[in-house]
Amino acid sequence: MAHGRRVQRVASLIRRELSDLLISGIRDERVQGGMITITEVEVSGDLQHCKVFVSIFGESNHQKEVLAGLHAAGGFLKGELARRLQLRRAPEIRFLVDRGLEKGTLVLDLLQKLEGERKERVDFPEDTFEK
Repeated sequence: MAHGRRVQRVASLIRRELSDLLISGIRDERVQGGMITITEVEVSGDLQHCKVFVSIFGESNHQKEVLAGLHAAGGFLKGELARRLQLRRAPEIRFLVDRGLEKGTLVLDLLQKLEGERKERVDFPEDTFEK
């Protein structure tokens, strides 16, 4: 059980440090120009691999550019994590786009549309259909 807590703690620390690095540490214009949120960090049990799920605001081609910038900065980020977290060996970082927020937005838009349609319907008096 302690091993699981250690992995979660490392994931939390990685998330915090990467968030800080995204704000102030990466000079790549593709990354600096994007609105990026780290939504989740998954670290393997042996602490050698790390999946970083990010939400990137913008159109699909803009998201691809930002993701390419993040991948290009991977070596720098790995080194900074090792230094900041005092790890002998920092995990390999893999950035993945989190589509959860997009799906949530689509669901909210659909719910708002349904609510609008419901309000547009004419409400019939209750006795209209009685015999």
